[in-house]
Amino acid sequence: MSNDLNPQEKLLPTPVDEKLISGPARPNSSAIKLYNKAMTLANNLWWSWHPEVVNMFQTLDPVRWRQLAHNPIALLKEYTPERFEKRVLELVFNTKFDQAYRRLMEYISDRPLWAKQNAGVLGAHPVAYFSLEFGLHESVPIYSGGLGILAGDHIKSASGLGVPIVAVGLFYDQGYFKQRLNARGEQEEEYIETKVEYVPLETAMDKDGNKITVSVDTAKGPIYARVRKMKVGRVELYLLDTDIEENSPEDRKLTGTLYGGDRRTRIRQEIVCGIGGVKALRALGITPGVYHLNEGHNSFATLEVIRGKMEDDGKSFETALREVAQQTVFTTHTPVEAGHDYFDADLIEEHLGPLRMKLGLSRDQFMELGRKNPLDQNEKFCMTILGLKLSRYANAVSSLHGKVTRHMWRDLWPQKEEEEIPIGHITNGVHVPTWMAWQMQVLFERHIPGWTEESINPDVWAQVYKIDPGELWETHDVLKTLLIDFARRRIMRQLRRNKFSEEEIDQVKNILDPQTLTIGFARRFATYKRATLIMQDLEWLSRIVNDTKRPVQFVFAGKAHPADIPGKRFIQQIMEICHEERFTNRIVFLEDYDINVARHMVQGVDVWLNNPRRPLEASGTSGQKAVLNGVLNLSILDGWWAEAYDGTNGFAIGNGNNHVYDAITDERDRISLMEVLENEVIPMYYDVDEHGLPQRWIRFMMNSIATLAWRFSAHRMVADYARHAYLPAAGGLSAKMP
Repeated sequence: MSNDLNPQEKLLPTPVDEKLISGPARPNSSAIKLYNKAMTLANNLWWSWHPEVVNMFQTLDPVRWRQLAHNPIALLKEYTPERFEKRVLELVFNTKFDQAYRRLMEYISDRPLWAKQNAGVLGAHPVAYFSLEFGLHESVPIYSGGLGILAGDHIKSASGLGVPIVAVGLFYDQGYFKQRLNARGEQEEEYIETKVEYVPLETAMDKDGNKITVSVDTAKGPIYARVRKMKVGRVELYLLDTDIEENSPEDRKLTGTLYGGDRRTRIRQEIVCGIGGVKALRALGITPGVYHLNEGHNSFATLEVIRGKMEDDGKSFETALREVAQQTVFTTHTPVEAGHDYFDADLIEEHLGPLRMKLGLSRDQFMELGRKNPLDQNEKFCMTILGLKLSRYANAVSSLHGKVTRHMWRDLWPQKEEEEIPIGHITNGVHVPTWMAWQMQVLFERHIPGWTEESINPDVWAQVYKIDPGELWETHDVLKTLLIDFARRRIMRQLRRNKFSEEEIDQVKNILDPQTLTIGFARRFATYKRATLIMQDLEWLSRIVNDTKRPVQFVFAGKAHPADIPGKRFIQQIMEICHEERFTNRIVFLEDYDINVARHMVQGVDVWLNNPRRPLEASGTSGQKAVLNGVLNLSILDGWWAEAYDGTNGFAIGNGNNHVYDAITDERDRISLMEVLENEVIPMYYDVDEHGLPQRWIRFMMNSIATLAWRFSAHRMVADYARHAYLPAAGGLSAKMP
């Protein structure tokens, strides 16, 4: 379905114009002003990481709020200004909406001190941050998983620190799939078209007030994309959309689904995002000082920047390449070979041929840009190699991932020792206000006033030890109860859809126990993440979950890629176990893993389980989100946990070694997981004092927060990018990437 707009239309939601309303039903001026303030709040995703604003929208109508996927625009569209004002007055919220509106206006008009002191050179020429997906909130479904959520957290923290960034991506009409589990436990994919009028989008305009449409030339004709704008605090996110009349039916669907289609679809999405994105910035009058490519998907952007320098400044390809590479930051997240994009020569020529000729390159010269071995005519074109060759600031996303990445791409620098390869690391972090439960935020504010302004200061987080252990545990109990209530609602809905009996549905009311040690596992169901590792010995598993004195329960969630049959089988295996009588009330699987499910889980479980096959977890950020809520990590020493675990802030599976044979590694890790659970985790959780408090466990919670929350925050991550990559790339002070 087309989302085209005629020249007179604006993307909804549109503030009410008081002058256009006449007659006896005309709302009063105060109602219009109040409604417009609420709509302004809803149109900037700043609201999504401010719990007090979320609470105002939710309180308007809690049932509809849940039904509308926590979407304030969709909720406000159900009100007239007068009806909205009446409801707000009933709740005595009129002053609160005014205050929230003023806070937003003050926020977007001011650049914080950190950026003024540390990133001033970027003010005139900002960072252009390219990503194929952005995970900002469940009501904006343009993400699939960790990569997108990391991108969303990155620009939120850039907004918070005032680092000048403009973001570029694609607007997906249907986003990633909705996961449905049928009665046999099989994953089924459903794509639902996003109602554009319920998404906080504007039409991007040039300086003359014209709508911006860009085109990307291919050998078989141009692909057109209109440019939309989304506000994320102080950051503007520009999203390209190919669903316009100028395109063929095939190309109109290019931005329909995320990671859908074949190689041809993928390369066309990537030229639209990369090449089209650079053209969009040019049309907007934005001249970036730095180009940050979040994964190889966006590497074509560098070629368009080079072309522009050649055309505008008369420079040779080699000279323009050197200048652009100096401005480019490239981040790779993928230690798995299958995760990197490769295209054959015919696809490259069909889609990049026109650009290649403008760059003055032969076919072989162009293909060499994406090959490890330039002389190998059979080697495909790799987007990660292009990104590494056309950037001077390249990084992995954890210390261990840096080592893996340097080893993986060592052939690109045959003259260097592996440890000298110019790929550093900046460990990922998470946006604290987004992922810390508001109950925890209130607790922190009560004991550590002003902590949000100093969220990358370890001394501030160390004050967690001031909090009364009983108060911290009580807050955690509240969050755990909320998770269990959420899980029960989700599972009842799933059973009703699959036509289970009312008697079976009624039993769900007893699923999960708030007093039982609860372990969460949620992530993409790639096989190397080994979701079923805990289930290799079902007799042992039955014994620990049904222990009368020290029981354990598990909450699982996650999606498998539609083409990943082994990953889907993992989901089905877990579902089969969930339905076994001995596990019925102790193991559950929540379908349709998204930001909302993740939020409930990382805030409400006791333990966050992560057991990938080392060293295939580049970083992992879900465990970092759990830290913010006092949840302890039980993880393989991989990714971020390899540099986080100290023996007193969580639990480790294995010793950091892995065998040359995966089967032996898996068996060792399985045994270690069982031993750590039985000998460390379970005894510590159930070791309570006379007041019913597990004092040693609570101490571990405090240690985890104090030692990890500041280190693995997105504010620290963005500050590191600014110091070690953005500033030197922009011509500021040089700095060596860690």
